[in-house]
Amino acid sequence: MFSYNETLEQAIERNVKDALLEDIGISDWTAMLVPSNEIVEAHVIVKQDGAVLCGRPWFDRCVLSLDPQAKITWNFAEGDVMPDRAVVCTIISNGRAILSAERPALNFLQTLSYTASVTHSYMQAIADIQVNPKGCKMLDTRKTLPGLRQAQKYAVRIGGGHNHRMALWDGILIKENHIMAAGSITAAVKAAIGLNANVSIQVEVESITEMEEALAAGAQSILIDDFSLEQMRQAVEINQGRALLEVSGGVDIEQLRKIAMTGVDRISSGKLTKNVEAIDYSMRVIARIE
Repeated sequence: MFSYNETLEQAIERNVKDALLEDIGISDWTAMLVPSNEIVEAHVIVKQDGAVLCGRPWFDRCVLSLDPQAKITWNFAEGDVMPDRAVVCTIISNGRAILSAERPALNFLQTLSYTASVTHSYMQAIADIQVNPKGCKMLDTRKTLPGLRQAQKYAVRIGGGHNHRMALWDGILIKENHIMAAGSITAAVKAAIGLNANVSIQVEVESITEMEEALAAGAQSILIDDFSLEQMRQAVEINQGRALLEVSGGVDIEQLRKIAMTGVDRISSGKLTKNVEAIDYSMRVIARIE
């Protein structure tokens, strides 16, 4: 259908172009009230304690797209946990440009910082659990905002989490409908192996019996959906490390520790990316520079 898979850099360029187009359009009339050659200093402030900074590449691109000569000095690195009321960065820029870039740039920061912050809190919740000698990883899903897949999955990584497949081209996930259409788990796995796609093959199962069939068919990864904690422990015992075991299905932070204690390899949750809120940031022009 398409001739290429989008890279992160291409996604950033597309995201910023779309954001500036939808917000500015033919002109930012209010910014025209500022003299065209006015240079100002502005600060970005975070108004939430413990937020994880994420979205600097999108913020920088918004500002520099409108003023290539702008200077942005960051006081925190991507992924840093920030205190309330901290000055996150300082911008020296053309006044009109920074006023036009303000909302799109902050929209990326507030959205991506929230995803990174939630992911960080999930990772902290299971950081000390060592039942599985390889550790238990926290993964996202494809339940992302349309057009912001790369950005939100980037934010998950910044928050310390891991990405499930980026998109349909990035892995084979055999679910109930695929199994029904193919005839069986065994038939679906055999067909997947025959594609020689050089991507991971994962099977979603709903019972121990289905898991055993997936293992026998050669699945590299098994997604155990809506298992009880006891069934998860049983699955780990049966698996004996043959495939990666992943838990999914309505996982929230209150359940994380109990699930990780079963010894599974991975836990995935759509809540990292689909339940979007915003970290509170503001930008203030603090001085005109003569």
